[in-house]
Amino acid sequence: MRYSKIVGLGHHVPETVITNEYLSSIMDTNNEWIIERTGIQERRYIDPTKDTVANMAAKATRMALERANLTEKDIEFIVFATITPDYFFPGSGVLLQRELGLESIGALDIRNACSGFIYALSVADQFIKSGMYKTILVVGAEIQSTAIDMTTRGRNTAVIFADGAGAAILQPTDKPGILSTHLHSDGRFAEELYVRDPGSSRPREERQPEQILDTTHFKVVMNGSQVFKHAVVRFMEVINEALTANNMTKDDIDLLIPHQANLRISQFIQQKLQLPDAKVYNNIMRYGNTTAASIPIALSEAWAEGRVKDNDLICLAAFGSGFTWASALIRW
Repeated sequence: MRYSKIVGLGHHVPETVITNEYLSSIMDTNNEWIIERTGIQERRYIDPTKDTVANMAAKATRMALERANLTEKDIEFIVFATITPDYFFPGSGVLLQRELGLESIGALDIRNACSGFIYALSVADQFIKSGMYKTILVVGAEIQSTAIDMTTRGRNTAVIFADGAGAAILQPTDKPGILSTHLHSDGRFAEELYVRDPGSSRPREERQPEQILDTTHFKVVMNGSQVFKHAVVRFMEVINEALTANNMTKDDIDLLIPHQANLRISQFIQQKLQLPDAKVYNNIMRYGNTTAASIPIALSEAWAEGRVKDNDLICLAAFGSGFTWASALIRW
């Protein structure tokens, strides 16, 4: 039986640290309000003069390759998860290919928001299992700071979202590595968390420069209470689905790495599963919600800190816009 395993992890976050105190100076909010609702203390924003989604992804990739004792030339395929590509089209996968100095290899873009990395991991897992490729790069990367409404009007989302990139290298193995992945969506709730424009389904006159300059464009619309209500249910469902599929229980989990959407959600799931702090990894306090990048950044950091060890059972779980939700169970 052919399986896939993660042989290298890497991440990159921008240098600029945005504190709650800074946000309090430009909008009607304060440190206590932000921490109480999100758990976030600071986040990272790019420098628009030098950072791109693709070059952040390349930095994360090079770290992953170095840890795996591989080079760029070993990569045979790219699966890139982002909802904030550098261009409307083409996708950032080919831009990352260019950043890495590669030619001809395939690059696939995934647009599943906060669940994007697990969706991308699942796609790569199938390619490895089928024998089509031997070394696949899976990336989650986002730049959200440039589209945030940094005023009191946009406060509910401005304090949450941030920038970063994470990468994983997959290769085949004879022993179980990625045990299973589980992917779900429910488009009935698409407008509960979405960015409407620039969308192609409006008449051209609604997408002219004067309209695009209006701050209603590129605006993140989020029904926070609906997102929380659905997230806590779907997180539990998809984690239990993964455990059941592998004849395991929550007690078998060595480390749960949830999508870093909101510390309150992660803590709720932890309490429901009755997992001790040592079995749950959170870094939203430092980085905010980096959407598709959040799980690979957290996984890379956890590995570097010695929280991910050989033979550990790692559970990844995500919920986000779409609504989409997903999980992966990995024997390290």
